[in-house]
Amino acid sequence: MRSPSAWLVAKEFRELFRSRAYWLLLLMMGPLAGHSFIAAVNLYAEASGVGGGPSALAQGLSPLDGMLVPFFGAYDIAVTLLFPFVAIRLVASEKANGGLKLILQGPAGLGRILAAKGLVLLAGWAVAWTPAWIGLLLWKCYGGSLYAPELLNLLLGHALRVILGTGVAVAAAAVATSASSAAIVTLGFTVGTWVLDFVAPGRVSYTPAAALRTFELGQLRLSMVLVQLAVGLACFALAAVWLPPGRSARARFAGTAAVAMGCCLLAWMGSRARPSWDVSENRRNSFPPAAETALRQIRGQLHVTVFLAQEDPRLMDLDRGFLSKLERVLPLIEIRNAARSRAGLFEGEHYGEVWYEIDGRKAMSRSTIEPVLLQMLYQLAQVPPPVHSEEMAFGGHPLAVRPVGAAWLFQLLWPGAVALAWWLQFRR
Repeated sequence: MRSPSAWLVAKEFRELFRSRAYWLLLLMMGPLAGHSFIAAVNLYAEASGVGGGPSALAQGLSPLDGMLVPFFGAYDIAVTLLFPFVAIRLVASEKANGGLKLILQGPAGLGRILAAKGLVLLAGWAVAWTPAWIGLLLWKCYGGSLYAPELLNLLLGHALRVILGTGVAVAAAAVATSASSAAIVTLGFTVGTWVLDFVAPGRVSYTPAAALRTFELGQLRLSMVLVQLAVGLACFALAAVWLPPGRSARARFAGTAAVAMGCCLLAWMGSRARPSWDVSENRRNSFPPAAETALRQIRGQLHVTVFLAQEDPRLMDLDRGFLSKLERVLPLIEIRNAARSRAGLFEGEHYGEVWYEIDGRKAMSRSTIEPVLLQMLYQLAQVPPPVHSEEMAFGGHPLAVRPVGAAWLFQLLWPGAVALAWWLQFRR
C-alpha cells in the first residue's frame, strides 16, 4: 500500500500529463530553444572567423557569453511567460472542481499537497530541459568547449529562477478566484520586477532578471541563492494560508502578514551572506592571484564613499570592474553611495569622486581603471604591492562551425516526438 505522499505525487503527475498547457509548453520549447541555439552558434562562428572572415575577436571568445547565455535565454522567456500557466492550472483546476476539498479531507496534510505539487512541477520543468541537453550535446559534437563550473552555475541560476516563478504562480492561483485572475497577478509581478530593473538599473540586485544576470556572469553568490529560495518558499507558504476553503478572512490576512514578515526577515538575513565565488573560466570576476594575495594582507575595514549617480555609466564600470571584486577578497568593506540624484545633475563639486578610507587614512580617485585603483589601495593600506601581478591571458575557444542538423532536431523531430507522445497520452 502506497503512502499518502507517494499517492499525491502520482496523482499530480497524472494531472500534469493531462494538462494541455504542459504539452503545449513542451511543443514550443523545441523551436524556441532551437532558434536561440542556432542564432548563438552562427554568431559565435562569425566571431571565430568562419568562411574566411575576420577573427579579431577569437582570442577572447568564451562559450559562456557566446553560446550558453543566449541559448538558455529561451528558458528564461519560457519560465517567465509560459510555465506559470502550467503551475496555475495545477492549483486552479482543483479549486474550481472541488477536488481540493476532497483531498484536504484525506490523511495527507496541506504541506504534503503543496510539496507534491512543487516536486511535480520541478520534474515537469526538468523534462522541458531536454532540448537544452540536446543543444549541449550538439555543441560538444561540433567541437565546442564547455567549462563544467560555468555550466553548473548557470544551471543553478535557472533552477532558482524556476523555483521562484513556480512559487509566485502557485501563490497567485491560491489567492485568486480563477485561473485568469491568477495569470494576471503573475504577469503583474513579472512586470513589476521589470519596472524595478528599469527604474534602478544595477542597484536592485535581487529581482529575477538581476539575480540571473549574476549567474550569467560566472558568479556564485550565496546571498543570491538564499534570497531566491526564501522568496520561493514564502510563496508556497502563502499558498498554504489561502488554499483551505473554510478559513476566515481574518485568519488569512493574519497568516499573510506573518508570511510576509518571515520572508522579509529570511531575505534580509540571506542578503547579509558574504561568501561568493568566481567560477568563470577566464576569471573575469577576480583580480590576478598575486593582487588578491596582497589585498588579503589588509586587516582594517575599508570604507568606500561613491559620489556617482545611478545612471552614470562610470558607476557600473566601478561596480563590476573593481568594487565587486573587492567584496570577494576583503571581509571588512563598507560601500556607500552618497549621490542624491539619479542623473548626477547639481550634485556639487565632489561629484565623480570616490573616497577610500582605511584606519583613518583617506585617498580620493576619479578613476575606474583597475591597475590604478589597486596601486592607490596598496599605498593607502600600507601593504607591499605584488612583484608580479600579471596572470596568463585567457586564450578563448573559437569555433568556426555552422549548426548542422540543429534545425531538423529542434524544429521537426522534437515537435513531432512531443505531438506523438501527446496523442498517445490522450488516447489512453
